Amino acid sequence: MKPLMLQGHERAITQIKYNREGDLLFSAAKDAKPNVWWSLNGERLGTFNGHGGVVWCLDVDWQSIHLITGGGDSSCRLWDLETGKNIATIKTNSSVRTCNFSYSAYQAAYTTDKAMGHPCEVFIIDTRTIDDSISSASPILKWEITDSKVTSMIWGSLDETIITGHEAGDLIQWDLRTGKKIHSIKEHTRQINDMQLSRDGTMFITASKDQTAKLFDTSSLELLKEYKTERPVNSAALSPILDHVVLGGGQDAMEVTTTSTRQGKFDARFFHLVFEEEFGRVKGHFGPINSLAFHPDGRSYASGGEDGYVRVQSFDQAYFDYTFDYNRD
Repeated sequence: MKPLMLQGHERAITQIKYNREGDLLFSAAKDAKPNVWWSLNGERLGTFNGHGGVVWCLDVDWQSIHLITGGGDSSCRLWDLETGKNIATIKTNSSVRTCNFSYSAYQAAYTTDKAMGHPCEVFIIDTRTIDDSISSASPILKWEITDSKVTSMIWGSLDETIITGHEAGDLIQWDLRTGKKIHSIKEHTRQINDMQLSRDGTMFITASKDQTAKLFDTSSLELLKEYKTERPVNSAALSPILDHVVLGGGQDAMEVTTTSTRQGKFDARFFHLVFEEEFGRVKGHFGPINSLAFHPDGRSYASGGEDGYVRVQSFDQAYFDYTFDYNRD
């Protein structure tokens, strides 16, 4: 189970993501240059040059034609994946914290931070034809967030809703026809750092600073399961083939001490989806894990850390053979 170490960033990783086929792995970091890698051998394909500061988020469309990124330089950018060319740059009033293509990639959503007197806002843009005109086109829909700012976001089913996770721990489901709230729940007590959908989109998992990850139903926002740890959870991902969840985190960068690695504070931790029990850990990073992603075939996973490395870890056969002992009666 020797990992691939992808070394191409000079600063902490902020988000990693596979494309739909899983042959490409994208990484964003605090060093202004998102990277794309072959996931099979860890070779770097190229970088996307243009951002002027930290890149907080990225997403790739289902056909692997376009990439969307959002950064601290107050811009959301769309890229041609094949050439690395920056097709469009949407200027914003503050940092772009989250960005996602819808499932069909006909639309994309991004959110901006509350900063410099500007409110936190959600924008929906039309991405059916991506060219330079997007830079100046007005969004299809935008609305202000009056509560705590948005820190994570995913698209709901059939591209009709989006679900936002907030700094105060709220989850809000929005109707995209009107831009109005449908549901709002508060199951977390602190900031929601990450949200990821299950393979079929019926469930999603949240990772929070309150030291838990939680599983929710996508359409009703009903809380289904809870996975508890002793440190902030920065990212959580659901296996596409098994009932497994992987969690990653660690204390904030400013609180990290040299002894932390020895105490297993930066391990990726595996839980059973249904029984909520931890059954394995994988060491490796020298700082908190900031982002996790399962390969679409479920046979490996990738983690990006505060140490600037992306690690791609393939599973041994023992991982697939392992079964939980439980009474079927």
